[in-house]
Amino acid sequence: MKNALVEIDGDEMTRVLWALIKDKLLKPFIDLKTEYYDLSIKHRDETDDAITVEAAHAIQRLGVGVKCATITSNAARKVEYGLKHLHMSPNGTIRAILDGTVFRKPISVSSVRPSVSTWKKPIIIGRHAYGDVYKNAEMVIPGKGTVELVYTDESGTETRKLIMEMPGPGIVQGMHNLDESIRNFARSCFMYALAEKVNVWFATKDTISKTYDGRFKELFNEVYEREFKDKCAGAGISYFYTLIDDAVARVVKGEGGFLWACKNYDGDVMSDMIASASGSLAMMTSVLVSPSGVFEYEAAHGTVQQHYYRYLKEEKTSTNPMALIFAWTGALAKRAELDDDPALKSFACKLEQASLQTIESGEMTGDLAQLAQPAPARALNSWEFIDAVEARLH
Repeated sequence: MKNALVEIDGDEMTRVLWALIKDKLLKPFIDLKTEYYDLSIKHRDETDDAITVEAAHAIQRLGVGVKCATITSNAARKVEYGLKHLHMSPNGTIRAILDGTVFRKPISVSSVRPSVSTWKKPIIIGRHAYGDVYKNAEMVIPGKGTVELVYTDESGTETRKLIMEMPGPGIVQGMHNLDESIRNFARSCFMYALAEKVNVWFATKDTISKTYDGRFKELFNEVYEREFKDKCAGAGISYFYTLIDDAVARVVKGEGGFLWACKNYDGDVMSDMIASASGSLAMMTSVLVSPSGVFEYEAAHGTVQQHYYRYLKEEKTSTNPMALIFAWTGALAKRAELDDDPALKSFACKLEQASLQTIESGEMTGDLAQLAQPAPARALNSWEFIDAVEARLH
């Protein structure tokens, strides 16, 4: 490797597999150069989450990052890990700094067919990576009173909008987004679609959220009309807008093979649905593409909490490490592209091929073994699967 990339370590079972992948599939083959950041939940708490901000700024500086799955703290996790505070989602913090769009695409193998029988091509999720519920402000309302949105401009003039005359205790939440971030989201989606030669769908709920979601629809269409309409027409690519509920109904009856652009939370949920219906939550690539030209690759799934508890009891679990492997290969390939390093790019490609061929030869973890046709003789645990990939890579 010519230059380092940012390595962000995580939590629980994915942290265990992260180290195993490095030791078995990376270090024996490449001179691995990384700038390491430990984003385990305890370390984030010890640094008052400053380590998360440092990691995001490191990605901006080095251009490429790769991230393990991390815990987002809640009340139960606060007790479990003895945390001082409940911090924001680390993914939300990093994405707020980098901005951009998260593209998620299923990892397809011939032996595992999607559970939606009509799907013939992968469905790619383009998830806006800024704002909304991940950058919200929340408040517990203790009793009867008035809740308002208040905007104060630079001259000090206030604009107010009533949210609710609260008849008693309750809760309130405020969200925001930025016009330029929404425009960059649209640009990223159309640029990706042109590169991959796929149609673009965009869906919100502007019939209900007439201002907030309506603004997304307006700006997305503005970018299409002004910057990409002619380019898309020349490439034979169509742009289609519909309501989010209609999009879901269409998706499960369609053939796939398009980019589905979603707002932040919609993309979070729908990417899990697409991954699960395509075979497994661990069979999906995920990359954040920032308008500043930096890239963060990650596993799209969580930390696999229950498997970690079994691992602590010295049980060899059958956690699928494919998304973690492909996070690394994606980051290494991008590092190679930016550094003009064909040997590193070749290695990343070979590691992906070895991983896919291992599954297609009948060696796979339990999540895929119950779906594969033909069914394998037995499911491998995570260590056996990584050993099988290593042998094929050699």
